[in-house]
Amino acid sequence: MTATTVVVGGVGGVFAAVPFYKSLLPSDRAKSAGAPVIADISKIEPGQKLNFSWRGQPVWIIRRTPELLAGLATLTDQLADPDSKIDHQPAYAVNQMRSIKPEIAVILGVCTHLGCAPTFFPEMVPQEFDGHWKGGFFCPCHGSRFDLAGRVFKNVPAPTNLRVPPYRFIDDNTIEIGVDPTAEAA
Repeated sequence: MTATTVVVGGVGGVFAAVPFYKSLLPSDRAKSAGAPVIADISKIEPGQKLNFSWRGQPVWIIRRTPELLAGLATLTDQLADPDSKIDHQPAYAVNQMRSIKPEIAVILGVCTHLGCAPTFFPEMVPQEFDGHWKGGFFCPCHGSRFDLAGRVFKNVPAPTNLRVPPYRFIDDNTIEIGVDPTAEAA
């Protein structure tokens, strides 16, 4: 009789523990809010930007031309963190282009000053910026400027470079935002 009571009590305890355990897991809504996003980049023309949303934040994917890439190398002395020493990107994006493939930039579209949405200027705008800016992102709220790799210029309100989210290339035309390239394919 005692053995039967222990077995029945143990089974009952397991059945009581399952709902408690499941309540500790994230909800479907929470899972989808942080879920990776698949981005088709096949239609991005050179010099253009596509917008996506990941975790409620804008993500910009830019296809940079060889001319735009060449301009990045000339800006080093004007940038606050040209070598991306402040950790705002995955390890595979700690390079001058801040990307896996030089021609494709993946950047969170949120200014690091107050969270505004900078405007994309793919080419140089000499009048407004004394001829020193070769294009990139301009935050109209307080005047912060970033180059086409999302690196912040010196003497602007934004304290750091724009963030680079984790991402990986599934193939030449598809990016998965929110997953590092070392992750196993799902």
